[in-house]
Amino acid sequence: MSGTTRQILILGGGFAGIAVASHLERYLGREEASVSLVGQENFSVFTPMLPEVCSGALDVRHIVTPIRSQLPRTNFVLAEVESIDVSGRTVCITHALTRVSQTLPYDHLVLALGSRTSTFGLPGVAEHTFALKTLDDAGRLRNHLVWLLEAADATSGTEQRHRLLTIAIVGGGFTGVETAGEIVELFRSVLHFYPHIHKSDVRIVLVEAGKTLLLGLPPKMGSYAARRLSARGVDVRTGDGVASADANGMTLQSGARVESATIIWSAGVQPSAVVDATSLPKTKRGAIVVDGDMQVHGFPAHWAVGDCAAIPDGKGGFYPATAQHAIREGPRLAKNIIASLRDQPTQPFHFQSLGMMASLGARKAVAQLPNDFVLTGFPAWFLWRTYYLLRLPGADRKLRVAFDWTLDLIFSRDVAELRVYRRPDR
Repeated sequence: MSGTTRQILILGGGFAGIAVASHLERYLGREEASVSLVGQENFSVFTPMLPEVCSGALDVRHIVTPIRSQLPRTNFVLAEVESIDVSGRTVCITHALTRVSQTLPYDHLVLALGSRTSTFGLPGVAEHTFALKTLDDAGRLRNHLVWLLEAADATSGTEQRHRLLTIAIVGGGFTGVETAGEIVELFRSVLHFYPHIHKSDVRIVLVEAGKTLLLGLPPKMGSYAARRLSARGVDVRTGDGVASADANGMTLQSGARVESATIIWSAGVQPSAVVDATSLPKTKRGAIVVDGDMQVHGFPAHWAVGDCAAIPDGKGGFYPATAQHAIREGPRLAKNIIASLRDQPTQPFHFQSLGMMASLGARKAVAQLPNDFVLTGFPAWFLWRTYYLLRLPGADRKLRVAFDWTLDLIFSRDVAELRVYRRPDR
């Protein structure tokens, strides 16, 4: 990076970071500033489709897009962010492959570091659960599910087989609900390959501490999701949170016990640890406090976007940390940076949500549309697939995913355990 050209440094290669860099490439003159993006992976992940990866419905490579192909004019740096010196306007990174440390200066900093799984400090949860936040998480979980089937088929003891085939999912939000539906689909699709496993051996338990699934959305969505999942054999438990977890299962706050070899944790997220260590103002949940234009409050030329930012919605609250918001926050933030560079006024972010959707498997879904209109069943499922297919970056990814979905209608899911990911001993 040139020492005389102003430096715009973006931290994070998720939806928000990519959107910021893409619009800076489009609208910022090359002579005005240099744009760099630091990411831990050289690809972006279409995270709404992670549950389908863990169930084998989609190929793992079909929901990722190389960052370099998305951002040809941006200087991409494959590295981990170690620390941020706000007063000195520098970021310390460690290159992912060489492990060499480097300090990057900046004139404008965009924090788009996303979020990480939060276990709320509950005993045993961090050590004995699977997350579903990253591509690596989805790959490891898929291999683990196949390993469970192989182990259960070779097990003669009924009690041990039941423990192996009891899948506990914690969190009744979008990820938890969609993961439950996808795992049911996986097992129903492949059980005929395993002669010693009966469908009654499989048990899926979905635990939500709140009173309903999909809390915060119209109650009809949560009740419909619970009915559909229950009809497909999922043991839905609401109003009961997790107290602790161990190698053999988990104990709920009510004292109930769920014996399981697999606990999937989707109950909460928190901002990046790098954000925690900065002096920037933060909310109680650790999100960076920004003004309406997404500039960090009291810190000029520092911006935050996506899951790690608390962006005011103009109604006394904050915009939700969802993909549909992140991909729209990015363009506005990019335009505000350009306005700041040109000594022009910035504009606050405004967006009316298009709605929320959750797939439930078996060609059923639930969707919240504008004005709180709720759509359920096959029409909602068709809308879910159509919308996310159109949101995938690149025509090649759209075709690959559409092809995967077509094959899934005809053939059983793949039960090859590809040992690319490290499988923890269970």
